Amino acid sequence: MKKLKIYLDTSFIGYLYQPTMPKEQADTRQLLHLIKQGKYSVCISDVVVGELMKTGNAEVKSILLNYLAEIDYTIIETSDEARDIAETIKSLGILTEKSHDDCLHIGNAMSNDCDVLVSWNFKHLVNIDTIQGVRAISDLKNYKTLNIVQPTMLIQGGEK
Repeated sequence: MKKLKIYLDTSFIGYLYQPTMPKEQADTRQLLHLIKQGKYSVCISDVVVGELMKTGNAEVKSILLNYLAEIDYTIIETSDEARDIAETIKSLGILTEKSHDDCLHIGNAMSNDCDVLVSWNFKHLVNIDTIQGVRAISDLKNYKTLNIVQPTMLIQGGEK
């Protein structure tokens, strides 16, 4: 079976070190373990890298970057195509300008044929309105369907 190509947003990486949310941290680390085993093909974008670099706490930033260094991944440079998708998301009212980076995460994942966008961001990404809006854009512009899920969905049954 072909590996799923997954896009990790910044919230996924942030939850690798989230001691105040032990269940989510454990699920995130479990998915990281599956990634290390080669179960998934992984992408992150320059947007993710930029957001990580803005982490104010130097110790936390170092911890997160060390976790990221443990896995193989491809870095996606944000393209005009990804920016166009992001603008479409905003123009259709799926998300607003306040969520510009989240729109770019979706645009980067869609324009690079990712199967799944993995996020803990329920406010802007992992919710029915965004998921349905992104599916409508996929259908309208002939992109592969992008599934937007929380990490837990990829670890269930991951040890088959």
